[in-house]
Amino acid sequence: MEFDPNNNVVKLCAQGMDMEGKGKPDDASRLFLQAWNEATNDFEKFTAAHYVARHQKSAADKLKWDETALQLALKINDDTVKATFPSLYLNIAKGYEDLNDLANAKRNFELAHSFIHLLPGNGYGNMIKGGIINGMKRVTK
Repeated sequence: MEFDPNNNVVKLCAQGMDMEGKGKPDDASRLFLQAWNEATNDFEKFTAAHYVARHQKSAADKLKWDETALQLALKINDDTVKATFPSLYLNIAKGYEDLNDLANAKRNFELAHSFIHLLPGNGYGNMIKGGIINGMKRVTK
């Protein structure tokens, strides 16, 4: 499943990312919520939820949206979506860590690590790998 640039939800998320880049987080948040409200299938909902999570004010709300994105992604049988599992589990692990729930943080860092082979061998992949490895070190001290 490719990210279709003509899909309205994808367009809204791209516009939201553009607003982030322009330093307009409120506009970005509004566009991501609009994408969520207009989403009609698991892929669109997963995509929107991932971006909505980024703009939550509390760690608990961010975690809720990250978990929503993961649950939707798990329903989609597609390699492109599966490649997001390391990042999704990393985000969830960090959410639990921020809430001082180190047992759940550790479990999710381990889940993220179990999908590390799906990451590309580029800067993005290395950044996610580093986040997973560093997170595991923090919660297993």
